[in-house]
Amino acid sequence: RGIQGATSSAEILKKLLTCVYQATENSGEVTLNAARVVAEAVHAEFLVLDIGALHRGYVELITAAMNRPLDWKTDDIAMQNIQARVRSPGVWMLTNLRGSLLLATSNRSEAAVGYATMDGDTSGGLSPIAGIDKAYLRRWLVWLEKEGPADLQPIPSLHFVNAQAPTAELRPPGAKQTDEADLMPYELLDRVERY
Repeated sequence: RGIQGATSSAEILKKLLTCVYQATENSGEVTLNAARVVAEAVHAEFLVLDIGALHRGYVELITAAMNRPLDWKTDDIAMQNIQARVRSPGVWMLTNLRGSLLLATSNRSEAAVGYATMDGDTSGGLSPIAGIDKAYLRRWLVWLEKEGPADLQPIPSLHFVNAQAPTAELRPPGAKQTDEADLMPYELLDRVERY
């Protein structure tokens, strides 16, 4: 989107940066609030897309094709990955309509052990954190929350991200899914990756 008519840095940022939160019944208020607060703090446009019906539609489609119900006990990985993949088409459509650049969210630690969903976290035209390990990224976010670059202000709203355990939110809320529980502590994961 062009920046014509924008008169302040906040208006320019709102025209240049859009954050999209894509929710299903497995998404929570904590992550929604964190995404909204951080988007507001950096003056980004914030959109919420409810992709629950799309997610359920794919589950129903494959249930009918396989002639058996899908459930979390036997089909966990497939049930998680379809939710991650359903996020991709809508955000790509929005990106194309606006002539924008879609940033992928996959990081090095998770990609190294296959904890990134192809066409989900890896979906994007540029992957700015692909070479960064998750432990470093988490420390950097705390630094950005509390100190920030010398000529810029810190972003205190990152507290809402830093205070919670990272989670893909792909399992039902009762599962209390966290990325480190699915994998291992990030510090250990990074040591394994190095050797």
